[in-house]
Amino acid sequence: MKLQGSYLADFVSLLFPELCQACGQSLITGEELICIDCRYHLPFTNFHQKADNTVAQQFWGKINLEAAYAMCYFTKGGKMQHLLHQLKYKGIQKVGNMLGSIAGEQLAANAIFSNADIIIPVPLHKSRLKKRGYNQSTCFATGLSQKLNIPVVEHNLVRIKATETQTHRSRFLRFENMQEVFALKQPELLINKHILLVDDVVTTGSTLEACGAELLKVEGLKLSIATIACAE
Repeated sequence: MKLQGSYLADFVSLLFPELCQACGQSLITGEELICIDCRYHLPFTNFHQKADNTVAQQFWGKINLEAAYAMCYFTKGGKMQHLLHQLKYKGIQKVGNMLGSIAGEQLAANAIFSNADIIIPVPLHKSRLKKRGYNQSTCFATGLSQKLNIPVVEHNLVRIKATETQTHRSRFLRFENMQEVFALKQPELLINKHILLVDDVVTTGSTLEACGAELLKVEGLKLSIATIACAE
């Protein structure tokens, strides 16, 4: 019976092959979501090994961070753009979980990140969350949590104001757009905690800066940042 089941699974895969979410090619047995070749050639930054990396530098003089990290570089038409498109707009939440797991393997070797107390994903406004059905940053956070054994806490940091897309805004307008957007419901639960704030992509850093500024109002709070990708 097991042999027959195996043949049936192979037959179904011929008719409806599972595709790599990065390159679109058919996956082979043992591959999941991302083919071995794409995973090997992801544009890793290795920022977990560089304290003064370009993401960290974006926040110098703005908010006080313990460490900052982006797993991969984002380039137009590249593998990360395809993966993030599948995560954000095609509903394939497992892509975020897998990318979080890969990032978690890297960050587990870094004492600053691995010693965080809580992972907090950048929140979506309730209107956008209702429309999309999930928060892509939470998908990433879940994968990180599984590798780092650090709990994910949602619904404490909340987005209280809906904002328009930041894509075509200048850095100044992005910053202006993010003023008074976030709030904490129970800041007392974060006193003296080390928070790992996570998002999908960091470009100018305005969203993360606004979140971080709100979190750092809490007594004794330490803050680190991790994202899936950053602009190259």
